[in-house]
Amino acid sequence: MKNWIPRHSLACWAALAALSLGGCKKNATDSTQTAPGAGKPRNIAFVTNGVASFWNIAAAGAKAAGEELGVKTQTLMPSEGISDQKRIVEDLLTRGVHGIAISPIDSTNQTELLNTAARRAKLITQDSDAPDSDRLLYVGMDNYKAGRMCGEMVRETLPDGGSVMLFVGRLEQENARLRRQGLIDVLLGRSEDRARFDPPSTVLEGNGYKVLGTLTDQFDRAQGKANVEDALAKHPDLGCLVGLFAYNPPLILEALEQAQKLGKIQVVAFDEDDATLDAVEKGTAHGTVVQNPYLYGYKSVEILNALIDGRKVPGADGQFVDVPARKIRKADVAEFRADLKSKLQAVK
Repeated sequence: MKNWIPRHSLACWAALAALSLGGCKKNATDSTQTAPGAGKPRNIAFVTNGVASFWNIAAAGAKAAGEELGVKTQTLMPSEGISDQKRIVEDLLTRGVHGIAISPIDSTNQTELLNTAARRAKLITQDSDAPDSDRLLYVGMDNYKAGRMCGEMVRETLPDGGSVMLFVGRLEQENARLRRQGLIDVLLGRSEDRARFDPPSTVLEGNGYKVLGTLTDQFDRAQGKANVEDALAKHPDLGCLVGLFAYNPPLILEALEQAQKLGKIQVVAFDEDDATLDAVEKGTAHGTVVQNPYLYGYKSVEILNALIDGRKVPGADGQFVDVPARKIRKADVAEFRADLKSKLQAVK
């Protein structure tokens, strides 16, 4: 098993080039740089775990890095879960890709696939890790610590305790498991233990808080909204709803508005969906824990390019390149949006 310890907190390297984002499943840039001995353009793939606005931002970062480095890049977003992601990886290997940065959907059950990819191309993980695989390193935030940050914001909005319900796409992903556990451990006043796992259907109580459960939707937006509606119907005393994936908070907000409970039940979020940021700015959501998907894309391509060259990568010895999370509250939204807009302006 590969155990990583965060060693480096990397500064954001702004590398903006003229790029085109689009709303499709793939982004590709052409280049003239070749892989050592291959005699063909170097090809690096950025593979997501689904389709979401979060990944559009990451795709922009990957493409910017590719254009700056003269590397052919493509971003691929599986729309049908683990089988679709497997097909994408196998197709990339058949076509002779030189490097892959992947956010595994189910790291435990994808170890064989990831190890096969690692034998045939340079393989790193991003956003969500697969520490038991042969991947070279992980690019992203410490999801357990980010979950604890989210829990701290729940405590801010419910200082006297209360009932909380959690919503997420799926718990097979390591990032989802760690975010959820970090949040729960903070609420219940526990010590840090990233190996702990509380069953999602168990009601957990302690420190004045009651975590009623964790509802998953497998990236099905209709089911995600239905989960919120069911929770509102079954638990009239809900104090706070928490969305752990980028698309969950907007679904929560939509369900609350339709139930005429917007602003009456607290919302804490993950990621920087426009609807989430709007709600934080208006005060109908307390805050959100944001990553840096642009830098996930940019750094992944930059790192893979270096690995293909046989060059050393800062942070590689620890198998973790840290892109820290941060809390965004009402006072932070305008500055955060301006920074994001400046990164994406070259897209248009």
